[in-house]
Amino acid sequence: MTAPAGAGPTGSQDMAAPAGPGPTDGQPPLSGDRIYIGWQYALIHPHPGPSPRRPTPPEREQLNQAWVAAQRREENLLSRPLKVAFCGAIALAGALIALWVAGWLNPLLAGLGIIVCLPGAALAARGVWRGERAVRARVAEEQRKVDKIRALQERRLFEWQALHARQVRDWQARRAAYEGQKQWYAVSLPQTVDRIDVAGGTLSGWSAMLTMAGASRLGSGGEVTVVDLSEGAVAQDLLAVARRSGIEPLVWVLPGDLPRIDLGTGLGKTALADLLSLVVGASDERGSTREESYGNSILDRVIDVLGDDATVAQVTAALRVLAQIGDPREDARRGLLATEQIDRLTAMFGRSADQVVVERAWALESQLRKLEAAGSALGTLPPARLRVVSLDRQAGVLGNKVLSTYVVTALTHVLRQAPPGKPWQHTLFLLGAEKLRGDVLDRLADACEAAHTGLVLAYRSIPASVRERLGRGNAAVAFMRLGNAADAKAASEHIGTEHRFVLSQLTDTVGTSVTDTTGDSYTSTVGTADSVARSSSTTETSGRSRGHGTSHESSFLPLRHGTRSSSKDASYSVGFADSESITEGINSSTAWGISTSRAITGSESLARSVQRSREFLVEQHELQQLPVSAMIVTYSAADGRRVVAADANPAILGLPTASLTPLDEAVGGLPGGHGEQSGQRPGPKRPRPAGAQGGSGPSRETASRDDADNTPGPDAGPGHAPSAPVSWWAGEDQPPPNLGPPPKRLDWRRRDR
Repeated sequence: MTAPAGAGPTGSQDMAAPAGPGPTDGQPPLSGDRIYIGWQYALIHPHPGPSPRRPTPPEREQLNQAWVAAQRREENLLSRPLKVAFCGAIALAGALIALWVAGWLNPLLAGLGIIVCLPGAALAARGVWRGERAVRARVAEEQRKVDKIRALQERRLFEWQALHARQVRDWQARRAAYEGQKQWYAVSLPQTVDRIDVAGGTLSGWSAMLTMAGASRLGSGGEVTVVDLSEGAVAQDLLAVARRSGIEPLVWVLPGDLPRIDLGTGLGKTALADLLSLVVGASDERGSTREESYGNSILDRVIDVLGDDATVAQVTAALRVLAQIGDPREDARRGLLATEQIDRLTAMFGRSADQVVVERAWALESQLRKLEAAGSALGTLPPARLRVVSLDRQAGVLGNKVLSTYVVTALTHVLRQAPPGKPWQHTLFLLGAEKLRGDVLDRLADACEAAHTGLVLAYRSIPASVRERLGRGNAAVAFMRLGNAADAKAASEHIGTEHRFVLSQLTDTVGTSVTDTTGDSYTSTVGTADSVARSSSTTETSGRSRGHGTSHESSFLPLRHGTRSSSKDASYSVGFADSESITEGINSSTAWGISTSRAITGSESLARSVQRSREFLVEQHELQQLPVSAMIVTYSAADGRRVVAADANPAILGLPTASLTPLDEAVGGLPGGHGEQSGQRPGPKRPRPAGAQGGSGPSRETASRDDADNTPGPDAGPGHAPSAPVSWWAGEDQPPPNLGPPPKRLDWRRRDR
């Protein structure tokens, strides 16, 4: 695609732009195999917090003089009777000596009294001396304790000072890492992505995105083609950046530069017929496939009459002949048609052509007449790595629609004929793509994929045709500000939801039963039985009897007389019996036994109830209030779908805290692949935009409470070394939620606790 020299945007004004697409001082060179679309803000090293507090030397331990005075007062009170006794004994001895000297007292009695008083005084003096020695010993012992405490305080102070010195060095290292770290990291897409869909955004946001992505591609040696259908001159900032970098772009502003654009020229008869048929069909949304085929057949026959070098102006003149519009001799005088061609066109369908042909030719001519000037004033221009085709508002709505379809369809034909190159070496930006029909975009996407041309499609809104094509194939989707609620909802649904399992109930049951049974039994039985039985029996019987009797019968009985009788009997018997029985028995039995039984029963059960929750990764209202240059990029990666919050402002490259290294690589380059602070998670795999809802993790109140527990109070000792505050929010990804099973219970049976 070439254009005449000096072609530029009409009525455009230069706007402030970043210094250039190349890297700034201290930045690594732009990588040609990376697609830079924005910047991601992250702090790998958290804020180090305030400097560690210097340990305050404790007050020097000293002997309490009040205590010493109290000890002496107590000793004086205890030794007062002894002192009084000592003084009394001395005074009494002196008095006795005085009386003895004066001759008032017998020397024997005086000597005896003196002998008694002096030992008493000596005993009292000894008690007072022992008390004073005990007081001095206690004071000396207390002084030794004070000296030990002083030595211990000094040793601890030295340890605290050494610890404070290490903490200060660590804090200085953390502060140096915090102050010298990068804060903006380039957001690059994987090479597997061959298309980027930008949905939403303002013209200023599109300008930032175009400048960022286009400047990075130009800085890495690639080629950039911009087709701006937004009628807002979005590419002005990119043109300014390219010119400051020494790249002279080629710019066509349609319809003013339509005669100098070479798109659609030099095509064969069949290709030109397809091009114009697609332009007319895509411009008429009500057109059917049958009508497009009918129009293509008419254009094919017309171009066959005109020849291989036919132009759009000649085709429209031929269509006027078929549609019987105007006088064909006017087109002949302008050199568009020859007399022979007019005759052939007239004879093609006859002078009284079918009304359907006339109407269709009329419709084709009404659409294509807006393209009559295409390629009519071509010139030779040197090739450029930046080409911009932009629309202004001079042609009206319908005219710009035809021009948009023509430019995109002609560019599709060029890409279909181009040989495959290196992926993203040539990048095509199509801004305002929602103005085109879906089939036009599909053909352009297929042509770019075949030619390995990177394609960036930007849509101001998300109608149904756009919603069906967002992220189709290996494409990344970047959502910018979406003021319309329906568009924001569609974008939020496209970014997707995430299923999370939230712990709703935790039941922990622990039961332990210990039974110890010990039984001892001992039985001892000793028995002795003695039995002696003796019996003796003597029987002696003696008996004697004598009898005499007379019997008389009754006188009233006849023939009876009286009878007399007499008897005598004597007996004697003797019996003797003697028996003796002796029985002796000894029984002895011993039984001993011990029985022990132990039963231990333990049971533990942990029941966890989890409830499934579904939440949007990015809420709808967040998309409606995004900053102008902010975007939310989502694409599929090897580890799943990723969502990244980025800023497309190209001026960030000029900041000293910006790095062209992606955040994942920057975090992976740290020792161990993590931040220098323990427990920090600086490199989120899927960072979320500011204000995004959802997520789990400890709240800020919890973090503040934990920090408060580690912060020394006003009464903390001088040896307390305050630790640097730990940031829970070093990265977007939060730490794991503070949920889970309770700690292991203590065993009450253990006695070693």
